[in-house]
Amino acid sequence: MSLPLRARRPSRPGGGPGPPGRRSRVRRISNVAIGTVTAVALCTGTWLLSGGAASHAPPQPSAAQAGGGQEGEGPGAPALSPSPPDRIAIPSIRVDAPLMGLRLTSSGSLDVPPAAKKNLAGWYEAGTTPGERGTAVVAGHVDNSEGPAVFYDLGAVKKGALIDVERRDGSVAVFTVDAVEVYRARDFPDAKVYGAAQRPELRVITCGGGYTRGTGYQGNVVVFAHLTGSR
Repeated sequence: MSLPLRARRPSRPGGGPGPPGRRSRVRRISNVAIGTVTAVALCTGTWLLSGGAASHAPPQPSAAQAGGGQEGEGPGAPALSPSPPDRIAIPSIRVDAPLMGLRLTSSGSLDVPPAAKKNLAGWYEAGTTPGERGTAVVAGHVDNSEGPAVFYDLGAVKKGALIDVERRDGSVAVFTVDAVEVYRARDFPDAKVYGAAQRPELRVITCGGGYTRGTGYQGNVVVFAHLTGSR
């Protein structure tokens, strides 16, 4: 299973999106900020496909958790200096996982953490670092062949939940969740999820949106959050 993010090589802001592919829609990632980006690759649902019960499908966000996912959801904290993230914690769903840097492969896809390492997430290291001004992106597997993976319960996150990102400079960037939404692959809102932000924002992404054995997960769960503190 691959992460729910695929993209062309970084390009200058303002360039138009590429033509939609048959299996996924192509969006672009900028070195400076994420503008129109790719989302939704192949989310095959390895565990469910290999025998996991349908009743064990990952939780999906309710309509009550939806929101704008844009600025204005609440007061923010001053932006931090750039520093690579090393770890992400979402206490409300018992996530505490190391982060690895993800880059683009030669084919233009975002590389993925090893599927065998269930408790491992990744961040797009050519983009914004979590805590600095702009939109930072973290993505991780929902499951693997053995069972639930790091972001299996991401759809259960609620508005107001906290996300801690430990950074290499020793600081911890604290984000507050503004919204949790689920999108079908064909309806993924590029600008809303990846649009450049004037304050420090975070997106956490995994597969979701229903599951079928023929095609796997039908879309993505996206958590929208903004920086509200640091320590």
